Amino acid sequence: MKKTVQQVANWLQQEAVNGQQEWITGVSINTRTLQPGDLFIPFKGEKTNGHQYIQQAIEAGAAATLWQKDEPNMPTNIPVILVDDAEEALQQMAKAYRAEHQATFIGITGSNGKTSTKDLLAGTLMPYYKVQKTEGNFNNQLGMPLTILSLDEDTEFAILEMGMDGFGQIEFLTKLAKPHHVIITNIGEAHMEALGSRAGIAKAKFEIIQGLQENGRLFFDGDEPLLQELVAQEKGLQTTSFGFESTNDLYADQIETNEEGSQFEVHGLLNGHFMIPVLGSHQVKNTVAVMGVAHTIGLTDDQIRTSLKQVSLTNMRMQLVTCGPLLFINDAYNAAPTSVRAALTFMSTTQMRPNKWVVLGDMLELGEQEGQYHHDLIESIDFDEIQTICLYGSRMKVLYAAIQTQYPTVDVVWSEQAYEPIIQKIEQQADEKTMILLKGSRGMALETILKHFQ
Repeated sequence: MKKTVQQVANWLQQEAVNGQQEWITGVSINTRTLQPGDLFIPFKGEKTNGHQYIQQAIEAGAAATLWQKDEPNMPTNIPVILVDDAEEALQQMAKAYRAEHQATFIGITGSNGKTSTKDLLAGTLMPYYKVQKTEGNFNNQLGMPLTILSLDEDTEFAILEMGMDGFGQIEFLTKLAKPHHVIITNIGEAHMEALGSRAGIAKAKFEIIQGLQENGRLFFDGDEPLLQELVAQEKGLQTTSFGFESTNDLYADQIETNEEGSQFEVHGLLNGHFMIPVLGSHQVKNTVAVMGVAHTIGLTDDQIRTSLKQVSLTNMRMQLVTCGPLLFINDAYNAAPTSVRAALTFMSTTQMRPNKWVVLGDMLELGEQEGQYHHDLIESIDFDEIQTICLYGSRMKVLYAAIQTQYPTVDVVWSEQAYEPIIQKIEQQADEKTMILLKGSRGMALETILKHFQ
């Protein structure tokens, strides 16, 4: 983005005061990360008022600032655009810039795998196009406008992650982004408390098609009956299904993993042998979705095969970390029943090391059935393959009790609030033959255990 103060004021149909021809080269809502040339956006909430930080923004190099009309003491030493509401102004700016931008926009949602799919898609396209993507967790009603406004004017592909915790939120984001293509990675149990059921979650995720451009295409998990039902109701919607079932337009099988990553066969729209330097069959499914998009926009099979060999994921997503003799799989960024089961399946099938441990933290935001979801994980643990189980958090107590009752000889430890019992067990019993999975919701911060050994 590169606009004058007056041009941004015109977007907002508002008045610019002082320095109308000053250039704005970005936007920021945080003085700590503000870059010279940014437009500072001072949000006004119940506990904080961004207008109080205007002097810090000026010292950090802000080119201009928004200023809510009901806020006193407007600064006179920086260009100002007067607005009624800073958050609405941010969204209106993003809408205006999106309308001007010539990039191909791709939206991604789903219960699990949004960030991994975003990373995989960006890595697949980057050797051939200029690509920008959602950074961090900027995937909500504030983060997405900031992402859109951060796009360079010559960006060719914009990959936007869309998160939500209630109905209507994906609809808002997709209508702002107006994507050319969209991906729904899967339907899990995250946000069950707000959405009531998996059917409710599917309905909320399916809102992503409401902003889809004419002749746009939906790529969806064809192994999921809930999505199959929703797709069947949309006459004229262009779709590509992906997954593991042979009924999909694009599907993968013969998956093998080692310390180099995952190898698999693909059939349908593409055919042949492919490899990614990423672990887990669930990441293979995400990759198949990416392959469908890449094929649709015109990359050849060989171009896709070559770029996939070099992709990388954001940290804490099936990340291999060696600490002395120990091998950790850091998948601690987040957790819901679907993703935990996928990680446990990987641990039961991998042959990278013979001594397999899992460290599981609480799964959050599951609503009234959270106890049952934690208990039911016992069905996904292969006790013949996984030798040691460490559980962390109050919600994991039900799984601990179930394991003690049904498998009294299994080596299992539970800690409600302290990492130390798990750390001590690893120190005392793990060795060069051990690989350890860390999997839990973000609030459980299981990477703390890994940091102890790094």
